[in-house]
Amino acid sequence: MSKLTDINYVKGVLSRHGFTFSKALGQNFLVNPAVCPKMASLCGADSRTGVIEIGPGAGVLTNELAQISCKVAAVELDKRLLPVLAETLAAHDNVKVINDDAMKLNFHQLIQDEFAGMEVVICANLPYYITSPILMRLLEERLPVKAITVMVQKEAADRICAEPGTRASGAISAAVRYYCVPEQLFKVSAGSFLPAPKVDSAVIRLNILKEPPVQAADERLFFKVVRAAFLQRRKTLSNSLSAGLSLPKAAVGEILASAGIPANARAEEMTMQQFADITAAVQALS
Repeated sequence: MSKLTDINYVKGVLSRHGFTFSKALGQNFLVNPAVCPKMASLCGADSRTGVIEIGPGAGVLTNELAQISCKVAAVELDKRLLPVLAETLAAHDNVKVINDDAMKLNFHQLIQDEFAGMEVVICANLPYYITSPILMRLLEERLPVKAITVMVQKEAADRICAEPGTRASGAISAAVRYYCVPEQLFKVSAGSFLPAPKVDSAVIRLNILKEPPVQAADERLFFKVVRAAFLQRRKTLSNSLSAGLSLPKAAVGEILASAGIPANARAEEMTMQQFADITAAVQALS
C-alpha cells in the first residue's frame, strides 16, 4: 500500500510545504487506498503507453500511473503543489510535472513533445467545477488519445453517460457521444477524499471513436442545435429550438416536420440521428 494513501502522511507532507486546500480550485485529494490502483488499471495504460494526468494533487494517482505506464505528464495549475509533488514523486523518473492551466495548455504540442511514437491516454481526478468545460475541450480538439478516464461528481457521471433518448440525457450526453462511447466504471464515496466533499463521485471512461456515430455536414451547427434543444428542458423541443436558434415557431415546425419529428417531442427523446436530421433541416432552411 502506498504511503500516499495514509492521511497522516499526506497531511504531514502538505503541512511541511505550507499547503492549504483551495475551495476555488476544487481541491479534494484521493486517500482511499483502493481507488487509485483500480482507476490506473482501468485507464488503458501499460508499459508502452504515455499518460496525461490533469490535477495530480498530492500525487496519489500519479504514483500508480507511473508504475504501470511508460511516462506520465502531470498538469498542475497550483504552483504551491510543485514542491509537494517533487517530494511525493521523487522515486519516479518517468514523471514530468507541468505547471500550467489545462484549459489553456496546448495538448497537441504536449503529446508531440512528450509522447512521440506512443499510444496516449488521459487519466484524472477532475475538479468538479471544470468537468464539462475540460472534457469538451479535450474531445473537441480531437487529441490523438485512445481513452479519457476521469473521476467526476456522480451526478455529472450519470448525465455524461446517459443514453440518448432517455430522461437522464442532456446536451453534454449528446455532445460526448459524438466523439466517444462513455461508460461508468465504479462509484467512489465522498469519504475517499481529503477533505471529503459533500457528494459521491464516479469514475468514467470515454472510449474515443475514430468516426462520429452520425454524419453532421456542419458540426458547429449540430452542437448549436443540441445546446438549443436542451435550453429549456421543461418545454417542448419546438419551443426550445425556437428560443435557442432565434427562429419563428412556424419555421421550427417546418424543420421538425421535414425531419419526421412530432411537434410535441422533447429534447430528451431525441436520438443522435434525429439531432443530425434536425441539423440538416436547419441548414436547408438557411
